[in-house]
Amino acid sequence: MRTALYPGTFDPITLGHLDIIRRSAALVDRLVIGVAINTGKGPLFTLDERVAMISQECAALSDELGIEIVVHPFENLLIDCARDVGASVIVRGLRAVSDFEYEYQMVGMNRALDDSVETVFMMADAKHQAIASKLVKEIARLGGDIHKFVPPTVEKNLRAKFNG
Repeated sequence: MRTALYPGTFDPITLGHLDIIRRSAALVDRLVIGVAINTGKGPLFTLDERVAMISQECAALSDELGIEIVVHPFENLLIDCARDVGASVIVRGLRAVSDFEYEYQMVGMNRALDDSVETVFMMADAKHQAIASKLVKEIARLGGDIHKFVPPTVEKNLRAKFNG
């Protein structure tokens, strides 16, 4: 059984993330969504809130695609998380060339730590390339329309965070 790990902070999960999840799920037997605890980034949503949103969005997708999609919080090295969940592949989504430069360095480090785990880059679909969680949060904070960027339940959760 081929398992892939798609890691991220997912603060919050966006339609771009879901596009990468859907497309990468077609390539493996089991997909683990690794939710980085990453308190250093100062996430808007708690770990439990992020895990709940991702789980809700992925449950229907798992049923639709007939693949096991697991949500797994982690705070250790990415390569250690991959080992922990039995992943032979790490999936990374790219939006722009600037993403590639950082990811390229990470691949080199991860391969030095464990060359048995491959990294696969997936370009975001053109309609999702501009979506970044940071920008979505800023638009929501300022009262802008975010329905094109996140699922309805995530939009509701963002509105609740900013409107009290």
